[in-house]
Amino acid sequence: MPSGKITEVYVDGASRGNPGESGIGVLVIRPDSGKKEIREYIGKGTNNEAEYKALIKALGYLAAEGGPAAKIHTDSQLVASQMNGLWKVKDSRLKLLYSEAKRLASRLPALEIEYIPRENNTDADRLANEAIDRYFND
Repeated sequence: MPSGKITEVYVDGASRGNPGESGIGVLVIRPDSGKKEIREYIGKGTNNEAEYKALIKALGYLAAEGGPAAKIHTDSQLVASQMNGLWKVKDSRLKLLYSEAKRLASRLPALEIEYIPRENNTDADRLANEAIDRYFND
């Protein structure tokens, strides 16, 4: 994908307890309109479920925004590898989330999903943890 017109998206899911209280964080950086932060408490679940739900939230947002070409960055090697067809999805609960992510991804004209190290995903991680904190502190 040529850079410049690409929407950059950082996604992360957090689970305290695995399974435990979970949240998602999404940072969308559009070349034409700046940054959008999304944080949401999602209840109890595993870290992998939270990672997929963060991806689904990002894909749904992008599709609703008219489906710009996007590059999604995740620190979940499992999600990136499964979405890119490198690893099989074996867990039955993840299969449902994977199917939903693939359905939404098909609505975008161009999509790249890239694994990045955790230290390069601090904004999305902050948002995911803020979602959990805000749920219990509000």
